[in-house]
Amino acid sequence: MDSSEDRTASLMTPAKLAQVAAKARAPVSPAAFLDQMAADAGHQHVRRLSELRVDLQRQAVASRAAAFQPLLEGLAQVLPTLDFSLLQPKGLWAAVTGKSRNAGAGFAAQVEDIEAVIKALPAAVAAVQQAQQPHASACDRTMVELEVEYRALDKMIDQGARWLQDMRNQLKTREAQAGADPQAIRADAARCETLVTRLKLLRAAVAASQQVHQQARAAADRRQALRAALHKTVGGEAREWRSRLGTLAGAAAEGKTSGLNLDDARDAHGHLRKRLDQLLAECEQLRTQEDSLAHCLETLGEQLSAAA
Repeated sequence: MDSSEDRTASLMTPAKLAQVAAKARAPVSPAAFLDQMAADAGHQHVRRLSELRVDLQRQAVASRAAAFQPLLEGLAQVLPTLDFSLLQPKGLWAAVTGKSRNAGAGFAAQVEDIEAVIKALPAAVAAVQQAQQPHASACDRTMVELEVEYRALDKMIDQGARWLQDMRNQLKTREAQAGADPQAIRADAARCETLVTRLKLLRAAVAASQQVHQQARAAADRRQALRAALHKTVGGEAREWRSRLGTLAGAAAEGKTSGLNLDDARDAHGHLRKRLDQLLAECEQLRTQEDSLAHCLETLGEQLSAAA
């Protein structure tokens, strides 16, 4: 077998080899075989990439940032309702008439309402993370296989390009020879053009697969960072808020607001609000990343359909 035949064989997938072996006893036209190989190179990889694209699309939808955002928005809506002005000194008459105590009780009630939302947050976040974890793990496996497939296809394209160059060189040699068969030369030239078209389609599919892999990895990394930030907020700023504001609310409910230092409580409240704003911004960034991934998946689907 010469070098061109070796390269032709190297383009065959295991499934194609099995198919050819099963039909080994049947007479096969070499020209027809080469035509089919030129038109069908990489078919098995394209089919598997199509299956992986569907899997990745399903896994991405199941892990979207939209699952976390309502939890954060709920807390972000109630935090601004806390009115520290209720604890401002109101004078002796307010103390005598009980207005200071009533204001303190109102402040304590506001703290209680916000604390109820904060207390429910860890369980709600954990539930979302638990629901998304199987999809995240499956997504990691899918991305590994996706990379394996498009790299294998890229290698096949390189082999096909070398085979194409050999065919063109042979054509030039035959065209320069006296007595060359014009019909055979035209057939080989058409075969070259078929392979050119096929390789263009496969290159587009590989490029789209690489883009999907990059976007999926970026989305997964950003999603993991959001989860870590959520965990830190629940165990950090939210816990500090409950500690500072709980102590203050207890004193306010008893009307013991005179001489209270509100700075630590205000700081804890401000830090939590700022952190929530950051988390919501990160959710929006993740949603933008997810939208980019969805667009890339659609593009990949179109490229793979063209190469199918």
